[in-house]
Amino acid sequence: MATFLRSLGTSLLFLGALAGTARAQADPTPGWSGTAPIQAEEARELPVLAAHGMVSSQEARATKVGVEILRRGGNAVDAAVAVGFALAVTLPRAGNLGGGGFMMVHLKDRNETVAIDYRETAPAAATETMFLDAKGEPDRAASTRTGKAVGVPGTVRGLAEAHRRYGSGKFSLADLIAPAERLAREGIPVESGLADSLPRASGLLGQWPSSRAIFFEGDHVLPRGATLVQRDLGQTLDRIAKEGPDAFYTGPIAERIAAAVREAGGLMTAQDLAAYRPEIRTPVRGTYRGYEIVSMPPPSSGGVHLIEILNILEGYDLAAMGAGSAAALHTLAEAMKPAYADRAAWLGDPDRTRVPVAGLTTKAYAAELRAKIDPERARPAEAVKAGNPLPYESDQTTHFSVVDAEGNAVSNTYTLNFSYGIGLVAEGTGVLLNNEMDDFSAKPGAKNAYGLVGGAANAVAPRARPLSSMTPTFVFRDGRLFLVTGSPGGSRIITTTLQVIVNVIDFRMNLAQAVAAPRLHHQWQPDVLMLEEGVSPDTIALLRQRGHTVKVGAPSGSANSVMMQDGLLAGAADPRQRGTLAEGE
Repeated sequence: MATFLRSLGTSLLFLGALAGTARAQADPTPGWSGTAPIQAEEARELPVLAAHGMVSSQEARATKVGVEILRRGGNAVDAAVAVGFALAVTLPRAGNLGGGGFMMVHLKDRNETVAIDYRETAPAAATETMFLDAKGEPDRAASTRTGKAVGVPGTVRGLAEAHRRYGSGKFSLADLIAPAERLAREGIPVESGLADSLPRASGLLGQWPSSRAIFFEGDHVLPRGATLVQRDLGQTLDRIAKEGPDAFYTGPIAERIAAAVREAGGLMTAQDLAAYRPEIRTPVRGTYRGYEIVSMPPPSSGGVHLIEILNILEGYDLAAMGAGSAAALHTLAEAMKPAYADRAAWLGDPDRTRVPVAGLTTKAYAAELRAKIDPERARPAEAVKAGNPLPYESDQTTHFSVVDAEGNAVSNTYTLNFSYGIGLVAEGTGVLLNNEMDDFSAKPGAKNAYGLVGGAANAVAPRARPLSSMTPTFVFRDGRLFLVTGSPGGSRIITTTLQVIVNVIDFRMNLAQAVAAPRLHHQWQPDVLMLEEGVSPDTIALLRQRGHTVKVGAPSGSANSVMMQDGLLAGAADPRQRGTLAEGE
């Protein structure tokens, strides 16, 4: 029987931050990507508590699927795999079979933490100049709207590999896929986040007949209150359940995906799909005020730069400055800038370029960067350069966190890149396809759709994995799991994850407060300090006096997190999105 407790209050700080911010977008633009309006009852000032297991995700049905697996004796990996497949049905704008991502797995009995890289790869025919126009300039439409934008999907093999290696053995892969298959076949109501996102994606989805057949009713997307039935997706899930991941990567499903990509102008072949394999990688590790930080290594930039920024911040007494103060926000922003400059210079696919992980994450390097920060004045972006961290040793996403009764845990972030990816469903499969190829650098110095600057280390190459900001993370205290967190949000993923950690450790917030508190973001280029609504006008004025160019925008991210608290599991689902849920057993 569920033992979780639901909070009865609301977070006044959070409600002040988010009032009137109904600004969702079908695809990201440099700056902020908005979210749905927040209902008062969705914001909590206390986390959800449970004694035995906890799932926190962006969609309530998927959360309940995971909790049911825990209730039936599954471990955190079993539950996470079931949630991952379920989100492909219930959160089609980000949950996926046709995208990819990263999973961090902590195995309590073995005291082992591993990173599963199931990031998409470039097709074998990809070239370094494929996203440049006749003048040698980046062609943004080619990298976001055409078949060229589609990377080889990794999600199905990634989830299957997690189950094969780290599942409890009590559930077959078919058992874990069954809830998703049923939801796809029987249909789900168009409500909450789905009802918000479909109208904003109508132009993207409407250009493809195969997508219109699923998401439209006549000339318009399915209205609120309708039922979204995904029969082809259900059949695809059924094939995977019966035949394993090879059913997706070889045979009719693979051929249909490759054909859809080529018909849209892309390069993918069935051989590209057959060749795809996830990678097991060693997590990146650091420390912050006595806590151990364990996060995703390259080809994610998330873990490296999360630790780099925390190392810089460790030299400041943030608690004394006070949460939300101009001094604290200034310090956070100035620590973010050099990390994003380093990201542009050094990060890429570790199988194709040497990434100085050790150098970027040392305390000594952070001390060098900290010494260049003026505590009173903002440094302009042109004054911030990538450092020399030698020697060598690299918006529409969704994150979920799972912890089981034994202390095993999963932190998983996966994506299609833009909301609904390229918008194209591969005919006869129900699979929405990603536009992750935009995460490569079209050429050194060029910006992607999130405004992130890229370098030669992240150039397009055959079967390379594009750089990501996804940051699934564990925090340990005295060797015991303390916090599981991460977030969607494009370029803001790293800073969102950072602020959940800082809010808990430095500002002593409970998990719900840490997730709900207004956030800031600075990514070096463009030279803008972005704040969520809710920061006081006086604080904004003080930041401008310090030289910051401040932009106040809509909320971003969905940092669905779980924390160990007083012998219980505390869960917090981010109320910036409709329909999120943290639930425990």
